Amino acid sequence: MDQELGLRERKKLRTRQLIAETARRLFAEHGFDAVPVTMIAREAEVSEATVFNYFPTKEDLVYQGMEVFEAELLAAVRSRPAGEPIVAAFGRFVLQPRGLLAAPDEAAVRYLTEISRMIASSPALLAREQQIFTRYTASLAKLIGEDTGAGRDDLRPWAAAHALMGIHRTLIGFIRRRLTEEPVDQARLAGEVRARGQQALDLLAAGLGSYGAAPATPEAAGPGEREKR
Repeated sequence: MDQELGLRERKKLRTRQLIAETARRLFAEHGFDAVPVTMIAREAEVSEATVFNYFPTKEDLVYQGMEVFEAELLAAVRSRPAGEPIVAAFGRFVLQPRGLLAAPDEAAVRYLTEISRMIASSPALLAREQQIFTRYTASLAKLIGEDTGAGRDDLRPWAAAHALMGIHRTLIGFIRRRLTEEPVDQARLAGEVRARGQQALDLLAAGLGSYGAAPATPEAAGPGEREKR
């Protein structure tokens, strides 16, 4: 019985991978909005119902694995060492190279570039992405609230979650812009992501109290201040 279950699960995994790979190829060739699910099913030699059994929506064919990312992000924050701030645990996880950006070959960069262009040109995918980020933020705010013992009306867990996820979203936007505007070196881009992401995290860790405060001008300063200048 266990052997049969193992064979069945492996077959399901192969079918899922086949559908996902077929969809990625077709999306790259024709664009997301131009490829109906019926075409994916036909190319993968499965029924349309089978596609939806594995991927409830067409957008899930692009954003598969996002649930895993969410779970790993929350686990990184939840399991941080005693005394470590949430922003540090979040930054350590988010700035770690992963996925295609961490793959050491040009083919991975080309594929990531194709995906970035496809998402940027598809209103349906951009809308789905916003939904995913909203879910991430809510999950993170809930975890922060539970972890800090915040009350129901305490806005700080939500403020922190929005700020942290804002950095993540900004980094994704930065990566997409760099990939689609000019040829990039993979190692250099990964370094830029880490450096710019750390700058943003450092700002958040230091607080926004004085950020953006306009410097005093001679006209705005009092008589005593003008004499000092």
